[in-house]
Amino acid sequence: MQIQVVKSKIHRVKVTGADLNYIGSITIDEDLMDAANIIQGEKIQVVNNNNGERLDTYVIPGPRNSGEITLNGAAAHKVSIGDVLILITYAFMEIEEAKVFKPSLVFPNEINNLLQ
Repeated sequence: MQIQVVKSKIHRVKVTGADLNYIGSITIDEDLMDAANIIQGEKIQVVNNNNGERLDTYVIPGPRNSGEITLNGAAAHKVSIGDVLILITYAFMEIEEAKVFKPSLVFPNEINNLLQ
């Protein structure tokens, strides 16, 4: 049997943009993606600490060392620039593997979203 567990988490990043006219997704600074072991196109859960919204979308890379966190398309309605988000990805694995698995947890600078 497989279960779903947290694979990656980027904790407390601020929204830097919201682009209604983009086709969809979330743009994340590629340095943050690498640190959290998140790949382009991966499904991600977006949790908005400011308004309680939760949504699923997919990841596209943003410029490195930019701190960019932009919600695109319809998801842009769910955030305001400056909102604090938690970004979470999950993976399926066997129970025994899950017992020893260690997720990638990233805690960027809360002012500019950059790695410390």
